[in-house]
Amino acid sequence: MKLAGMASNRGRNLRNIADRAPGGAEFAVVLSNDEDAPILDAAAERGIPTEVVPKAEDESRREHEQRVEAALAEYDFDLVAMDGYMRILTEDFVANQPTILNVHPSLLPAFPGMDAHEQVLEAGVKQTGCTVHVVDETVDDGPIVTQEPIPVFEGDDADDLKERVLYEGEFKAYPRAVEWFAEDRVTVDREAGTVSVEGDEGGDFPARRVTSEDRAADLRYGENPHQDAALYADSTCEEASVVHAPELNDAAKGMGYNNYNDADAALNIVKEFDEPACAVIKHTNPAGAATADSISQAYADALSTDPKSAFGGIVALNRECDAATAEQIIESYKEVVVAPGYTDAALDVLAEKDSLRVLDVSDQFDVTETLTEKDLVGGRLVQERDQQALTAEDLEVVTEREPTDEQIESMLFAWQTIKHVKSNAILFAKGTETVGVGAGQVSRVDAVRIAEMKAEKDAEGKGPEGAVMASDAFFPFPDNIEVAAEAGIEAVIQPGGSKNDDSVIEAADEHDMAMVMTGTRCFRHD
Repeated sequence: MKLAGMASNRGRNLRNIADRAPGGAEFAVVLSNDEDAPILDAAAERGIPTEVVPKAEDESRREHEQRVEAALAEYDFDLVAMDGYMRILTEDFVANQPTILNVHPSLLPAFPGMDAHEQVLEAGVKQTGCTVHVVDETVDDGPIVTQEPIPVFEGDDADDLKERVLYEGEFKAYPRAVEWFAEDRVTVDREAGTVSVEGDEGGDFPARRVTSEDRAADLRYGENPHQDAALYADSTCEEASVVHAPELNDAAKGMGYNNYNDADAALNIVKEFDEPACAVIKHTNPAGAATADSISQAYADALSTDPKSAFGGIVALNRECDAATAEQIIESYKEVVVAPGYTDAALDVLAEKDSLRVLDVSDQFDVTETLTEKDLVGGRLVQERDQQALTAEDLEVVTEREPTDEQIESMLFAWQTIKHVKSNAILFAKGTETVGVGAGQVSRVDAVRIAEMKAEKDAEGKGPEGAVMASDAFFPFPDNIEVAAEAGIEAVIQPGGSKNDDSVIEAADEHDMAMVMTGTRCFRHD
């Protein structure tokens, strides 16, 4: 798409659009009514042809526009982008040009005119923004294409708003609108005064996202002491969340960035299970996890997977914490415990450790937050939450040996748990407790060896012999099976889908191992 730009001064929006070329749009020409306008030099530096059509003192508005039209007629363009063009356009000019866009520094129809920022401050509103609209013969009116909200902070003046609205609002909204036109996704209904954009229809993944959270806490620091950090909260969240959990141990220090990150990871594991469950987390990975008939037994089984790594870790429970569980928790150093309630006796026990943060979450474990997000430099990844919950019927047995009912139960437990282990991930389990975890390796066979090492050296009262092995993705080579067989693994659950599946299955058969495939993987990369 070719653009014609019109500006009377610096034209910073036009420069931004030229530099970003949204949707492949390029300027055919930039025109100004002021021969001293800085946009002319900026356009020339970018290799964009320029035209200057100043208005003579004795010239009518329409006469001047006719000369502007004549200058533009020398160029082929599909869309006019205005940016601070200080002339009111006549109906004839609008009718003679293709669609004309303009950006106004407020959320129209509120605060039109030249002094939008001053009007915003005088009105005392807490939110302003910008509006990209189709130009008609009126001033600061016409069908709205898109808007971008911008907060107004205490102490702001007009200059503050001008800069924030420009850089955080207009620099997002204007290129977005141009891109939609360039992609031929826009329908303008001038009679109805509306603009519709194909794909900008909401849903889980809308064409544009506007999010808002409130600062809930200033944190002591971020991941490291030299990094500042804060916690922001979404007050609409209904699901149990560490963000909204009160801290019950008054003597403990406040939660830190890493505490929240790890506590969230731990809580998400125990939400997976209906039975009493515990997860012990270190650096967002489980040092151990288990389900049992009681919450105290679940904690004991989870801890025994790797008590060495559990030192300084995070404990999450999916049942009320009782005194018996609390007594076990304080036997070694922990940073945080998260549970949906505590008995009075448990709180008395936990309070013996001044450094232990005690978070009280709700028992609403049903998923209401269906998306997960990860910030990137310059953007954000958004995806559906991994809610897969396999049953025995979902498993395809691919080996000569059939898994026992006990092994299937263990496989399903391992699968629900490994979803929360950083990839490449391997998990050994017996019954419904972990035995060894190999997390975050760049080589899957190394993850198997680490799980074996942890199970042999760090687990207390259990080991890899006779365990099942879960892999979050397919095995690319049979060497993973060879290492697992040497460790004593007797059954395997994995997605399948490798071009080497046949050789992996053959290796399992040679070692008399049972293997099932899920047909779906469960990567976790953050």
